[in-house]
Amino acid sequence: MSAVTITSSLWVADLIYIYVKKLKLPKNLSDLLCDKLESKVAIGGFAALSALLVILGANHISGSDPIGRTLALFGKFSTQEKKRNIKVNEWIDGYNNLHDDSTAGVDGRNMSYTTLVNSYYELATSFYEWGWGECFHFAYKLKNESFKSAIARHEYYLAGRLGVKSGDKVLDCGCGIGGPMRNIARFTRAQVTGITLNEYQVMRGNELNQAAGLDGQALSVKGDFMSLPFSDNSYDGVYAIEATCHAPVREKVYKEIYRVLKPGQVFACYEWCLTPLYNAANTEHALIKKKIEEGDGLPDMASQEHCVRALKSVGFEMIESRDMALDALYGGEPWWLPLHPSYNPFTFRFQLSPLGMMITRNILYLCEAIWLVPSGTYKIQVMLQQGGWGCARGGYTGVFTPMWLMVARKPLK
Repeated sequence: MSAVTITSSLWVADLIYIYVKKLKLPKNLSDLLCDKLESKVAIGGFAALSALLVILGANHISGSDPIGRTLALFGKFSTQEKKRNIKVNEWIDGYNNLHDDSTAGVDGRNMSYTTLVNSYYELATSFYEWGWGECFHFAYKLKNESFKSAIARHEYYLAGRLGVKSGDKVLDCGCGIGGPMRNIARFTRAQVTGITLNEYQVMRGNELNQAAGLDGQALSVKGDFMSLPFSDNSYDGVYAIEATCHAPVREKVYKEIYRVLKPGQVFACYEWCLTPLYNAANTEHALIKKKIEEGDGLPDMASQEHCVRALKSVGFEMIESRDMALDALYGGEPWWLPLHPSYNPFTFRFQLSPLGMMITRNILYLCEAIWLVPSGTYKIQVMLQQGGWGCARGGYTGVFTPMWLMVARKPLK
C-alpha cells in the first residue's frame, strides 16, 4: 500500500471517530490544549493527517516523487562511506583543490584527470540520480513533451545516426549509470556495452540493467576511455553523450574510439563546447566557464572548432556537425530551463533559487551535524549548484552548449 492510501485511510478513520464520539472542534489552540486527552489525540491527529495528506498529494501530483527520491538519497548517504570505503569530506576537499587555479591550474587537472573525474562522479552520482534521473544529460523540450520523453528522443536521434541493427555491437563511451544505454539497447535491439571510469557507476548501472531485464543486452564495465580495453575494429557503432568533455585531450579519446570502431561505421556524439559567442576577455563568460568546469568535473572546456579539428585529425570523415541547441523548438523549452531557478518546492528547480539554495545547504549541514549524512555532503551540493548556475547562464547567454552534435565515419580503408 502507498503512503497516500495509508494516510487517507487513517484520515477517514479519525474523521469517523470524531463524528461517532461527537467530539467538539476547538475554536482555537488554547481550547484544544485545555480539552480532554481523547479530543487532543483525535483532533490533533486529524489536523496532522490533513497536513500530511496535502504534502503527499502534492508529491504524487508532481509525478516525480520528490519525497520518495529524497528518502532514497538519504538512505544511500547513510551507508556511502562504509560501502565505498571513502571519506566524503576528504574527497570533496581534494576535488575542490584540483579546481583551485592558484594551486593546480588546467595542467594540473589534465595530469590528474582520472582522479578529478572519478572523485566527481563518486560524490555526485547519487545527487544526479535524485535530481535528474538515470540519464545524465540535457535535452530541449518540444511543445507538450515531457522531460522524460525529451531525454529519450535526444538519445534515439543520436542512436539513429549510427545506422546499427539488431544484434550489432555498440559502445557507449562514458555511460554513467547507463540510462541512455538501456534506452538505446531497447530502441535499436543492439548489444550495448558502456564504459565508465567510476566503479560505483558500474555497479549501479548493472544493477539497473538487471532490473530492466537487459542483463544480456546492456553491460557496464569499468575502464578509461583514453585507453579503451577493447580490440581493434570490434564495434559496429560508438556514441558518447556529454561524456568526452571529461577528456583532457580530445584527440586521444577520439583516437581510441577510431581504433575500436569497425571500418565504414559511425561515431556520433553530443559534446559540451564553448560557442563562437564565448569571449575569454568577458568577465561573465570566464566565470560561466569556470563554474561549469568546477561543478561538472571538467579539466578544461573546448570550442566547437577544436572538437571538429580533433576528430578529423585522428582519421574520421565528418558527416555533420552542428549545435542542436539552436534547433527550432516549435513552442517548446530550451535545454537550460530545468536549471533556471523556481520557487515551486516540488520541482528540481527549487533548489537553484536563492531560497532553495539556502534551505538545501542548511538541511544538509544539519544532517551532517546529527550524522545522518557524511561530513562534506553539503559541500557537494554547493559544488553542483554552482555548476547548475554556470550551465543555465551559459545556455541563456548562448556561450555554452551541451549538444554540439558530431557525426563521423571511419573510412573503409
